Amino acid sequence: MLSRLTRPQALAVCAVPVVALLATAAFAPLPFSLAQPGMTADVLGENKGDPVITISGAATRRTDGELRMTTIEATGPDTDVSLGDVVDSWFRTDRAVMPRDSVYPSGDSTKEIERHNAEQMRQSQDTATEAALGYLGEKDVKVTLKLADVGGPSAGLLFSLGIVDKLDGDGSGGDLTGGRTVAGTGTIDADGKVGAVGGVALKTQAARRDGASVFLVPKAECADAQTELPKGLRLIPVTTLKGAVDSLVALEKGKGEVPSC
Repeated sequence: MLSRLTRPQALAVCAVPVVALLATAAFAPLPFSLAQPGMTADVLGENKGDPVITISGAATRRTDGELRMTTIEATGPDTDVSLGDVVDSWFRTDRAVMPRDSVYPSGDSTKEIERHNAEQMRQSQDTATEAALGYLGEKDVKVTLKLADVGGPSAGLLFSLGIVDKLDGDGSGGDLTGGRTVAGTGTIDADGKVGAVGGVALKTQAARRDGASVFLVPKAECADAQTELPKGLRLIPVTTLKGAVDSLVALEKGKGEVPSC
């Protein structure tokens, strides 16, 4: 049939199914999630009217400055993402395109994911408390952590630093923050080891948007954090709670080495 058509006619006939496929791809849901900078919260202050950190059994100190945990917001597991959405987000510095399975475990319902994230947050809070009290050598101290509408383990490092700041500050009467707004991210284990979390390039944008001038990042994610790094935000790589405290103290006092990415 095509042999009887002119070249332009043949090309037109062949183009029809290609256009149809492109049109279908443009509107068909794709297995991706779109992420953007999320909310931040000062762990030294209040969140939705409640103190994030409450300590009993030991004297606490008044703190200045802020320690802001950071988040990203991703489209839900049931949200349809089209080719147009992906292309638009791909060229924006404040968006990221990620495989949906890397954000939400395959097959989990929205409620199951919410329960999983809530459990991860609870475990992170327990571990952060254990790491902070272990670092300070404190016992018989009760710590309650409360942060509404946030799930996952990535606030662990900031929770631990908040507890340390409220109980001991920089160890000599000053604040860990030096009066600055310090932000960051990272998981933490009971021994104080900091782990990677993902989404750091978006989290640096959330941090700078909310006034941070310093960002604590797991050392393994330095390269990711430098991608689209907002102007005026200083990166400090960390691998342990002790290293994070030492870096903040050195920055506050202007003495000692402050590592950089």
